Amino acid sequence: MDGFTELMLLGFADLGMEAIYEFDVVDMPVTVAVEAGGTSAHITGPAEWQKCIAAGERKTITLESV
Repeated sequence: MDGFTELMLLGFADLGMEAIYEFDVVDMPVTVAVEAGGTSAHITGPAEWQKCIAAGERKTITLESV
């Protein structure tokens, strides 16, 4: 799989694609949209991503920081 350097199943393997995974990726744009308050990243995200891309910024979120 292009871009993926490591894939680890964290839980609920019996759920297949709905299981919880941890991915390490390199040189691959990814979007993870999880918002408990109901805000849709599909609506708010594109403008934020465009600002980051234009500024050459990268944001990294790890499971430990959540």
